[in-house]
Amino acid sequence: MKHDIPAQAAHDTQQHPISLYLKVWGYLFVLSAMSYMVDYMHVEGIVRWTLIILFMLLKAGLILSIFMHLAWERLSLIYALLVPPLVLLVLVRIMTIEANYAFWTRAIFMGGGG
Repeated sequence: MKHDIPAQAAHDTQQHPISLYLKVWGYLFVLSAMSYMVDYMHVEGIVRWTLIILFMLLKAGLILSIFMHLAWERLSLIYALLVPPLVLLVLVRIMTIEANYAFWTRAIFMGGGG
């Protein structure tokens, strides 16, 4: 009697080449160096924070997709991890708009604001 491994079991035992992980490690190193260079070159203002956040998000994306294996996961799992933070960002934006409205309404109708 022949024992065949089902396709799903064969897929679960698949290993990714070490070169992939080394490339990602290299990308993370380069992105970290670029983030460090932003401070080293004394970049200031909104450009500084935009670059730092951009590099941070790129590094987080690499870590999530490769080291946490989300690049190979089902779409439902990806949605479960990515949708809640996006919803929170939308809610924070809505709260910011409402806070600005409340601040200016108080300033207009109650005078001053200080």
